[in-house]
Amino acid sequence: MKILAVGDIVGENGLEKLKQVLPKLKEEEQIDFVLVNAENTSDGMGLTVKSWNELLKLPIDCFTMGNHTWAKKDIFTFINHPKLIRPANYSKGVQGKGYGIYECNNKKVAVVNLIGRTNMNVLSENPFTVIQEILKEIQNKVDIIILDFHAEATAEKIAMKHFLDGKVNILVGTHTHVQTADEEITEKGTAYITDLGMTGPKNSVIGMEIEASIKRFLTSLPERYKLAKGNCIFNGCIFEINDENGKTKSISRIYTR
Repeated sequence: MKILAVGDIVGENGLEKLKQVLPKLKEEEQIDFVLVNAENTSDGMGLTVKSWNELLKLPIDCFTMGNHTWAKKDIFTFINHPKLIRPANYSKGVQGKGYGIYECNNKKVAVVNLIGRTNMNVLSENPFTVIQEILKEIQNKVDIIILDFHAEATAEKIAMKHFLDGKVNILVGTHTHVQTADEEITEKGTAYITDLGMTGPKNSVIGMEIEASIKRFLTSLPERYKLAKGNCIFNGCIFEINDENGKTKSISRIYTR
C-alpha cells in the first residue's frame, strides 16, 4: 500500500497547487491513501465552506487540522464530516473527532491528529497521554495507524517518535511549514519525518508576505500577516507499506515547484 501525506495547505494559492499536482501524482505513483493537513487553507488560517467544498472534489481520504481549527466559524457546519479530524487532545467535549478509521485495500487505516503544547499558545491536553488512550481503543481494530502531530518544537515531535516507536506505522509532523530532511524508518518499523513542509507560496515567510513578516520582527509591533502570492511549492511524503506485516518499506520526500 502507498500512502501520501501532504504538508499544510497555505491559502487559496496553496489549494490551487494541490489541485494541479495531486491527481497526476496519485496516478503516477499509484497512491492508495491520501492524507492532507488543511488547517491553513482559507486565508492562511482556518477552513471555510468554500475551501472545504473544493477540497472534497479532490481524491483525498482524510483531512487533519491543527491550532487554527476554529479560526473560521464555518468549521462548525462541517466539523463532523467523516473525512475531517481535529486534534484529539483539544478539551473534551468540543465538536469533531480526534481520529478516524478508513477502509483502504481491504485494510483498516486509522488516522490520528494531535497538537503540541510547546510554544503553541493553545490550551490542550497532554498529547502523550491522549495518544496512549487512543491506541488502547483502536489497537485491535485497525491494520495501519498514522499520526499527524501538529507541533512547533522539533524536540516534542522527536520525543513522540521515540515514545511511539513500533506502536504506529507512520508519524508525520506538521505546522512549521518547512520540510525537514530527517525522514527515517526506525528499527521497530515506524516511518517518521519531523515536518512535511507546506503546500503554498515559495517566495514567502512560511506562506506569508515577506515585507509584513520582516516588519513584525524588525519593529516588534503588531502587524497583520498577509498571504504571499506567486509560484507555490508542493511538499509531502510517500510511504510504502508492506501489506503483510504493516512495516514501512520506503519513505520519500516530495518537493515540487
